[in-house]
Amino acid sequence: MLSSEIIKKISSIHIRTNYLVNDILAGEYESAFRGRGMEFEEVREYTPGDDVRTIDWNVTARTGHPYVKVFTEERELTIMLMIDVSSSGQFGTVKELKNEVAAEVAAILAFSAIKNNDKVGLIIFSERIEKYIPPKKGRSHVWRVIREIVQFRPKKSATDIGASLKFFNKVTKRRCVCFLISDFLAEDYEKTLFIANKKHDVIAVTITDPREMKLPNIGFIELEDAETGEAILIDTYDKNITRGFDVLTRKRAIERKNSFRSMDIDSIDIVTDRSYIQPIMRFFKMREKRM
Repeated sequence: MLSSEIIKKISSIHIRTNYLVNDILAGEYESAFRGRGMEFEEVREYTPGDDVRTIDWNVTARTGHPYVKVFTEERELTIMLMIDVSSSGQFGTVKELKNEVAAEVAAILAFSAIKNNDKVGLIIFSERIEKYIPPKKGRSHVWRVIREIVQFRPKKSATDIGASLKFFNKVTKRRCVCFLISDFLAEDYEKTLFIANKKHDVIAVTITDPREMKLPNIGFIELEDAETGEAILIDTYDKNITRGFDVLTRKRAIERKNSFRSMDIDSIDIVTDRSYIQPIMRFFKMREKRM
């Protein structure tokens, strides 16, 4: 039985994402992901203007008349949503927590996929696999996926992206498009990510809160690691501390970006105090240009 709060959240996500998918992102998703390739449909007689490279020489030789092969685009894709639900996602200093923004981003991607008759699957993970829903089609299936993301309460607090990617590689046999949604505050996942991207098309979606990039100038504050529970008291009036924090966070962001680029992994950067539509739109348009 869903609580009234969960129902309200799901309804709110549906209202926002339905408008965005139908009115703003209409066509962008389909242009960015055009299917697995071309599938043979039939052979027909050659007509002026046909590409001579499509001539079926076997049929042409047998009949004495030129025939061409006709292909159609194999449109159906499988989209896998991998959602990091570790405790670091329970952080937010603006309007929404990081995991709430992640849920909305996942909803937009799921509804875009279903609108184009693609399959959608879900892997929810922390330091272990918390939930797996195999890919299927249909709006009722997408509602189940969104419901699981919104109401899920993880049993573990830490993050193991590497282990989740190993599970993903194990259960997903055919090539698919995987959106890995996380804050990427984790270690030792690069090798497994590289392997996963060789087999599949992995897109890294990074969710960041502005306070993870720059400290406020408010004096003494206590910072706690949500996954380990470790806490430290710092003075934000101390410029050496704030400057060091800024340098460290910038360095981590650059290293992460360079790591994705070196593995030929596309990425989407989302910050919780800004619209997530623009980064998603830019990504779709970038993919379309590469087609």
